[in-house]
Amino acid sequence: MVVTTDSYTYIGVVAEVLNEGLPRAAYLVIGDDASRSFRERVQLTHTLILFQTILGLIMSFAFVGGASTFAKGFVPVEVRAASLTYVRIAAFSTLSSAVEYAVSTSTRALDRPDVPLIISSTKFAINIILDLIIISKFHVGGVKPTVNMQAAIQLACNLTSAFAGVVYFVYATSIKENSAARVDTSDVSLKPTFTALKILFKPGFIFFWESAIRNALYLWLVHGIITMGSDYATAWGVFTTIRWGLVMVPVQALEATTLTFVGHSWGRFCAPLSGETTTHRASWRQIWTITRWALYSIAIATVVEVPLCLLMSFLGARPFAHYLSGSDEVARITAHMWRTIDWCYIFYALSTQLAAILMATRPKWYLYQSLASNLLYVLPWAIVCQVAKLNPRDAWTYHSLVFGGSLVFSFFDIIIFDGYWAWRLMRRKARVEAW
Repeated sequence: MVVTTDSYTYIGVVAEVLNEGLPRAAYLVIGDDASRSFRERVQLTHTLILFQTILGLIMSFAFVGGASTFAKGFVPVEVRAASLTYVRIAAFSTLSSAVEYAVSTSTRALDRPDVPLIISSTKFAINIILDLIIISKFHVGGVKPTVNMQAAIQLACNLTSAFAGVVYFVYATSIKENSAARVDTSDVSLKPTFTALKILFKPGFIFFWESAIRNALYLWLVHGIITMGSDYATAWGVFTTIRWGLVMVPVQALEATTLTFVGHSWGRFCAPLSGETTTHRASWRQIWTITRWALYSIAIATVVEVPLCLLMSFLGARPFAHYLSGSDEVARITAHMWRTIDWCYIFYALSTQLAAILMATRPKWYLYQSLASNLLYVLPWAIVCQVAKLNPRDAWTYHSLVFGGSLVFSFFDIIIFDGYWAWRLMRRKARVEAW
């Protein structure tokens, strides 16, 4: 049933389209501490959280209603019928992730990293307690652990931690007697407003389309992986779990830090300008001030990820995969997947930090570089994977070229776009937009 639990991940991929829309605009809009008061930024945050909560709730009910259709696309036929209840429970992870992502991104942009820490700590504590009581070898007598119970525990942890983060944030920034919102002397209301939503919507819509295109191609490829059979699909799920925990989580933590500081630096660079849209010439020093945060993150990512990839490739991939799957065959396939493209994730770590420069300064250019990568590289290979008669023995040859090759292509793609962005700023040809 390992492959059944992967449906939780694929629902999360769909939810990611919502989470990478307006929330990603937080670093550009809410992170601008040079031209907006703290109360204005908090109002934008409240608006973002409310809007994302409503979207997440709507999407959750949509997944519940379409559980059987979703299972046909992303659960192997061998376990499809038994997976429907799991999919319906996992559907509400869309709500929890929407709230958590909105709170985490906006509070980081507000320089309140303690809020995401509260969310993570709460989730960890509740998960440990419930796992010990219900699922572990030492669980309460009379309780029979099931895969659906595991989904319910994960959902309970995610929902509780997300709303705990909301409560803590509202108290710390607005209700507490000496909170920053109370100290701010401006008369801006903290209540969500339609005007604040419109401010977030313009850059957020750009991020939404970028994420929609990228994740649509990813799910199309995953659907093809599912048709390769249970062992191959399970191996991909285990590979994704290892990749997420050891590579993507630390890289995305660095990305959040990069986005926060680049957003602040860009806001200060744009603050002296007037008008809706104008041009401004940047010096080498100003370019360095804006981009240096990405370079710091690149240095950290390189030091951490290179030894980790080498260690996993030579020693840890197969034993870890066997521990997660309980299958020798799945562990063998997973280890082969990891050793084939593990080095590509070093490029992913670097390109993610470089892409953060465009994300926190020029959303349209971020969209353009993503389109270049996805339409020029991923889409052609995705079509090849669909028309070629793949089988589990040779499928990874093609899939590795898609997933690994796209990471390498994106690295050189983002270098070109970042270089062009800097050149235009220095030549006074780049438009500096007021959001």
